[in-house]
Amino acid sequence: PLPEPSATGRLPVDSRHTLYWEECGNRDGAPIVFLHGGPGGGCLPHHRRFFDPDHWRIVLYDQRGAGRSTPNASVIDNTTWALVADLEKLRAHLGIDRFVLFGGSWGATLALAYAETYPQRCAGLVLRGVFLATPREIDWFMHGMGRIFPEAWHALYGFLPEDEREDVLGAYYRRLTDDDPAVHLPAAYAWDRYETTCSTLLPRVETGPQVADDAAALAIARIEAHYFVHNAFLDDGQLLANLHRIRHLPCTIVHGRYDVVCPMETAYELAQAWPEAELVVVPDAGHSVREPGIARERVAAVERMKGRRLG
Repeated sequence: PLPEPSATGRLPVDSRHTLYWEECGNRDGAPIVFLHGGPGGGCLPHHRRFFDPDHWRIVLYDQRGAGRSTPNASVIDNTTWALVADLEKLRAHLGIDRFVLFGGSWGATLALAYAETYPQRCAGLVLRGVFLATPREIDWFMHGMGRIFPEAWHALYGFLPEDEREDVLGAYYRRLTDDDPAVHLPAAYAWDRYETTCSTLLPRVETGPQVADDAAALAIARIEAHYFVHNAFLDDGQLLANLHRIRHLPCTIVHGRYDVVCPMETAYELAQAWPEAELVVVPDAGHSVREPGIARERVAAVERMKGRRLG
């Protein structure tokens, strides 16, 4: 059942950005924090349902520029390391000593970046649809997915005027960061249709936007493009290189066999570098957290985390 928040708040993290956060579940339970995808995706009510509210103190929040955090869709001072610092400020604000990190897609990237920076503050990790934010993965997103979903890629590519098609990512970034809604909103919805179409094992029948509104569409498209243009503010291979800092922590990796957005090879590479981690391959799923197999295995991973020695 969907638990309702027992507490909500807004946390200023600098002179510009303020984060929305909420808690539900057992106030005296083991803390676990949900890290949403995107970047820029924001949290939704159904994200609360991955956790047993009798056991866990469940924390969800919207990262910079996403969801109910303000200012919406802002890429100013929006970097991976700013998000890591924000999560540490939220932990301190809520008076939590250590928590389990539960992140999917970009949320898995952020979970690894935070854990490697503050290993003493992490009790364990549950990761889904692993994305390590390497140039190879970003190039796959912008071009390689078209090998599996050519119709979706040609729609993304064809949205651009012919003289902008040589650099698809750069062209979208320029449009998405334009101040004029007549320029950035159509680009945001084109980006959203592309990503959404490629996110499930079976292509969706509907072709309309899958985000809630203009603000949500702009946030995920603009912030994703911003991070992609800047290689997620990470050195190539940085997250794998620093795994030695967290290999003592319990970790489960859940990944769909037919994940096209974040191909299976990335999760396998992470598991090979982290042999102590548990890798669960969902045989009948793509990338989306809403796919039944992904949801089932994520809940099961959190249940198993209850019985582990955390931290």
